[in-house]
Amino acid sequence: MRELKNPMNKHEGYQCFGCASHNENGLQMKFYEDGDEIVSIWTPKEHFQGWIDVLHGGIQSTMMDEIASWVVFVKCKTAGVTSRMDIKLKKTVFVNAGNITLRAKLKEMKRNIAVIDVKLYNADDEVCAMAEIQYFTYPIEVAKEMLYYPGADAF
Repeated sequence: MRELKNPMNKHEGYQCFGCASHNENGLQMKFYEDGDEIVSIWTPKEHFQGWIDVLHGGIQSTMMDEIASWVVFVKCKTAGVTSRMDIKLKKTVFVNAGNITLRAKLKEMKRNIAVIDVKLYNADDEVCAMAEIQYFTYPIEVAKEMLYYPGADAF
């Protein structure tokens, strides 16, 4: 598994809730490339609770959306925006039960729409949530100009 760099951290004003390492209020997710998958291993914090000791479903959804964007960056070699999320929350995720692992991979490309499968696992390696997320992807020139995409090699 290869640890991915976050080249966007160097941009002034960059405060991504999902992956900016310096955003103290954010998730501060880190990513790895493992074959055809992008992986994130994340330690929950209590302030992301929805109910006592339970990870908020919106946080789970945000994490799945964030890792899907990294599939677009690294595997599709461009940038894009979320256009659809179909999320199934299957099992309670506790904030005090160990690390959470997310795994995401490109399922298919439909013209410029990347269809990405994401699974969220608890510390016992049980699937707790899954999603099919669609990203509208931009041509590389537009991604670089409009979304500051640095190119796949920067990751």
